[in-house]
Amino acid sequence: MTASQDTAAPAAPSTLDSGEVAQFAKLADEWWDESGPFRPLHRLNPARLTYIRDRICAQFGRDPKDPPCLEGLSVLDIGCGGGLVSEPLARLGATVTGIDPGPETIAAAKAHADGTGLAIGYEATTAEAVAEQGRRFDVVLLLEVVEHVPDVPAFLARLAPLVADGGVMILSTLNRTLKSYALAIVGAEYVLRWVPAGTHQWDRFVTPEELKAALADAGLQSTDLTGMTYDPLADDWRLSRDTDVNYFVTATPAAPV
Repeated sequence: MTASQDTAAPAAPSTLDSGEVAQFAKLADEWWDESGPFRPLHRLNPARLTYIRDRICAQFGRDPKDPPCLEGLSVLDIGCGGGLVSEPLARLGATVTGIDPGPETIAAAKAHADGTGLAIGYEATTAEAVAEQGRRFDVVLLLEVVEHVPDVPAFLARLAPLVADGGVMILSTLNRTLKSYALAIVGAEYVLRWVPAGTHQWDRFVTPEELKAALADAGLQSTDLTGMTYDPLADDWRLSRDTDVNYFVTATPAAPV
């Protein structure tokens, strides 16, 4: 499959919160500032990319140590933001389509990719609009997205057809626990000021059980659950069995019954 051209698709009804979209649009010019409001994403990106690369390679029988290990695979990065994940995956050989509902955010992503000579198909559109076009991808990424969605089951049901047969969906999000409230909201937003206050709503955090159930209802079978934890002494993020705060889920289309 190939990435689509760099054009915006017609708007389709979205399950996203327009207020959340507007909040991120205000920060569009700061995506690549490693000391700015997206510093936490820059810090966790190495662990996040390791997980994504390894799960894709496991799904398609690739060697993750081979630099062009994603060559020939089409990737849809939903809620791509400024391209912090889209760009590294393109360097690994994938044909990447990055979408975000915020035109300002997509403009920032395009400008950065152009500056680094990467050909990424960025589009200011919604995942629902892409799904309505009947497009399908080997890999669909939903990274730090579902915690901003009012109705996760409905959202996943509409997006599941985007995953091609034999393909994979990889999600990362925040668990709804007292620990995540203390660390991801009180700590990250109000004490450490890692992200602007109001970035997250704790009641929208999704437990692994809820997410796996929503995926199953959408026809996707969960194949992996992995946590990610922060080491404050090393200022480093690591993959972990601890899913109390941040976690990943990998899912594939369920086999027909």
